[in-house]
Amino acid sequence: MSIVSTPRILGKPDNLNELNKQFSQQELSIPVYLNSVPKCGTHLLRNIFRMFVPVEQQYHKAFIQIPIIQQHMQAFNPQQPFLSWGHMLFSDNSAIALRPVRHLLIVRDPYDWVLARARFFLSDTFQGSLDHLKGGKVSVEEVLNMMIFGIYQKAPSMQEIFNHNGAAWLGTDVKLVHYEEVIKHLKAIDTHEAKLFFTDLLSCLGMDTLPDDWQERIRIGSDRKQSGTARENLSGHKFELPDELPVMQKKLVDYCMPGLRHLLGYY
Repeated sequence: MSIVSTPRILGKPDNLNELNKQFSQQELSIPVYLNSVPKCGTHLLRNIFRMFVPVEQQYHKAFIQIPIIQQHMQAFNPQQPFLSWGHMLFSDNSAIALRPVRHLLIVRDPYDWVLARARFFLSDTFQGSLDHLKGGKVSVEEVLNMMIFGIYQKAPSMQEIFNHNGAAWLGTDVKLVHYEEVIKHLKAIDTHEAKLFFTDLLSCLGMDTLPDDWQERIRIGSDRKQSGTARENLSGHKFELPDELPVMQKKLVDYCMPGLRHLLGYY
């Protein structure tokens, strides 16, 4: 993948550690790692899972990615299990490190991903090599194309990100999670289907059944006010981005990565 300078992410702190203590927690018996393609709901899933794991077993030392993996191997130690999270690209080192871990991979419809990435990069929450785009010097369509094709020496292309952070993990023992499915069942959390979905999703924590207060825990963890990267909490956003990716940009996504949406389960 292209090497770019490390950006600064200015997210507001949450109080989920304090809220976690309102509930009885079951101790983890095996390490769990929440992996995702960037901008696919990492913080949402992380915050939900944090409401079902003792704070002492949540690895808050780092958002673990491949450049720092060797400094944080403790997070994957089966003798001292932690819940950890990050954007882990596929490689020999990451595959070996995550071998003893229950590994979830979160993905999102590539069409919506382009908009989410643009929205994040154009906010003041993100500070890095793309700040010059925030003054309206380029059009919305040009920004979207940059999200798809990348920017030379400044931002990797969509193909690089989805190849290394997403597609390369498929066919292993990773559990694939669709962001849209999480949102769908959050909106209908009182249904039997939602209970079945979250029972399956949270089973990686070693729970045979959900606790009686599972809905309240999920409501707290999924509260968008607790996420500094939720759309409405991004600061300084001045671009008017469409709710749906324009037709031409959809064609460009399909041109750059034909078959990607089908591979990830989007039809």
